[in-house]
Amino acid sequence: MNEFVMALGWLGIFSPMAFGALGSAIGVAIAGQAAIGAMLETEGGYGRYVGVSAIPSSFVIYGIVVMFALQQPVTAETGAALFGIGVPTGVVLLYAGIWQGRACASAIAATKDKPEIFGLALAPAAIVEGFGVFAFVFALVLAGTIPN
Repeated sequence: MNEFVMALGWLGIFSPMAFGALGSAIGVAIAGQAAIGAMLETEGGYGRYVGVSAIPSSFVIYGIVVMFALQQPVTAETGAALFGIGVPTGVVLLYAGIWQGRACASAIAATKDKPEIFGLALAPAAIVEGFGVFAFVFALVLAGTIPN
């Protein structure tokens, strides 16, 4: 049983980085596809579209920081805590990256026809980012409470 708990602990340490990277990659791909489509239909503003498509990449950074915050010896006593912090945080970063990519794609689609709403169109993506930041802060605070 101790080996299983320790394996879960290792999974918990690396999940935020892995899931954060996956969410960022999917989100950037979704937004990037929208940016490419918008560039085909407009005569300018290409940098704006590319910049917006990169916004979901922040979740891999949060995941890396959480992974380093969870770095400690994995024992039968710490394994469950590492799993309980790392895996849910990773799942939140995964979903936030995907949904932020969708929000960015919608913002790109809206601003190609109506450029004056660019800032307002990014509000949903910023709200999704907030949920990722909540999970990030949650993980950092709880990582400090795991006894060594």
